Amino acid sequence: MAVLISFAGLPGTGKSTISRALSMATGAVYLRVDEIDAAIWALDPKRDIGPESYHIAAALAASNLGLGHTTIIDCVNPWNITRQIFADAAGRARVRLLGVETICSDPTVHQARVEGREIDVPGLSKMTWREVLSRDYTAWDAADVRIDTATASVTEALSMITGKL
Repeated sequence: MAVLISFAGLPGTGKSTISRALSMATGAVYLRVDEIDAAIWALDPKRDIGPESYHIAAALAASNLGLGHTTIIDCVNPWNITRQIFADAAGRARVRLLGVETICSDPTVHQARVEGREIDVPGLSKMTWREVLSRDYTAWDAADVRIDTATASVTEALSMITGKL
């Protein structure tokens, strides 16, 4: 049975790395909100997107879930209200939602990742460490899986997630 796997976490905590690896390992559909944002900004660079890209990702997820495909959402997903968008999509598709939050408990490692990463989405700009620290983000206490990427490898993260599927 299909599952909606919704990631959450600050930039640089490993969401994209883990979610892409999970997609490759399971064959799940991979949807990245950054890609949707970039496509919108390519057409209208000054547009304030707000939650639009989250709603678009949720609609695409529900379509794929309806076809029986497990679907992964890769996004910061910073608040309960954004997480509810994906919970509602899972509900519409009548599938289970698996919430995965990534954190990096070592600030030195986290900063190095943010400052050293290459942007792989054309049109997006690199965030600074200061911008990451100033993000409004609420921990996802109800997440089904919480992964500290300062201590867990990608392989260990995949094992933690697939163990819950």
